[in-house]
Amino acid sequence: MTPGSGVGSGDTVAGLLAEIGDIGLDPVRGGYSRPVLSTAELDLREWFLAHAGKRGLDVETDRNGVLWAWHAPSGSRDGAVVTGSHLDSVPGGGAYDGPLGVASALVAFDRLAARGVGGADAPARAIAVFPEEEGSRFGVACLGSRLMAGAITPERALGLRDADGTTYADALRASGADPRHVGVDRDALGRIGAFVELHVEQGRGLVDLDQPVAIGSSILGHGRWRVSIAGVGNHAGTTLMADRRDPMVAAAQLVLAVQRLARAVPDARATVGRLVPVPGGTNVIASRVDLWLDVRHPDDATTLGLVEQVRHAADAAAAEQGCTAALTEESFSATVDFDAALRDELRGVLPEAPVLATGAGHDAGVLKEHVPTAMLFVRNPSGVSHAPEEHAEDADAEAGAEALAAALEHLLTRRTRGL
Repeated sequence: MTPGSGVGSGDTVAGLLAEIGDIGLDPVRGGYSRPVLSTAELDLREWFLAHAGKRGLDVETDRNGVLWAWHAPSGSRDGAVVTGSHLDSVPGGGAYDGPLGVASALVAFDRLAARGVGGADAPARAIAVFPEEEGSRFGVACLGSRLMAGAITPERALGLRDADGTTYADALRASGADPRHVGVDRDALGRIGAFVELHVEQGRGLVDLDQPVAIGSSILGHGRWRVSIAGVGNHAGTTLMADRRDPMVAAAQLVLAVQRLARAVPDARATVGRLVPVPGGTNVIASRVDLWLDVRHPDDATTLGLVEQVRHAADAAAAEQGCTAALTEESFSATVDFDAALRDELRGVLPEAPVLATGAGHDAGVLKEHVPTAMLFVRNPSGVSHAPEEHAEDADAEAGAEALAAALEHLLTRRTRGL
């Protein structure tokens, strides 16, 4: 097998996903829990590296923990056509969010090799696997691509802590990486001529349109905020109701307020998906409650305006219980419109594919400010994502890999066609 050929691998998307079907199973939540730099995520990275090696691809891990698998017949990696996704998951997530894009990239590369795409003077192609896309461990989504693009400072990233108090810097050291090297990587960005990310659809757009694959148009603006409500911890049995300053009551009122406020704003989505009382004992009145807020809307000013309403609601709910509240931004991503010229090129390659927006964030959205990016979505018949019910039929997964291969082939050969 020649370097980068992939010919004869015989792999299918479903077969590749089956190989990792036991990695990171969550017996409590169901689904998969594969936080970044966990044993499960590191095992998945090794799985990917093994498959890249099987195909004769040159592999490397960059300063921000992004895995790269290269096929560069001319020796130059400049202007590369890149695809890829992530391998980490939310707690109790589905089997397809992230790994589908990685497995599809491997199969797409096999199909390109089988067709003889990419002669000696062709642009390089690569698969990139980004770490901490979900932000499920350290709280900031798309952390690897944000670091690469300079959208977060190394100092802030390295100081992020997980639920156990481990910093990102400590987690990197424990995995054998050197945290001193993280940060903006203009060399890596400069090598990317175009980036196309494939992902399972996180909604029902393709189900309703009865199509297996869509082209992405945009990503809703979205962010995460932490609300900390501080009260007075005390004994649940000896403290009279009238004497309590209970932050859990204020937190409960705030959760209801978030729902009420978001429903009053057309197209807004606001969610409290995590709530942590301190110290968390059954017979203890909490001294503090931390809750995390996710807010999304197509208009960034509307998103931030809704967050301000939540801030006022938190202050009011806390004051009513004799507590105080503080709201802190953890991350914010403005609404992203993918590269229009690249999107239109892909529409020409995939004329049956509808164009859909998404409310979910992706590494392609972070990279969009620096390189031409596009996305493909594969039908999810359940319409459910970030949960065990997330799904893609085998035939649709193969259709997605073929669509990705067609898109990459177009980008790799358009120079020879004078485009």
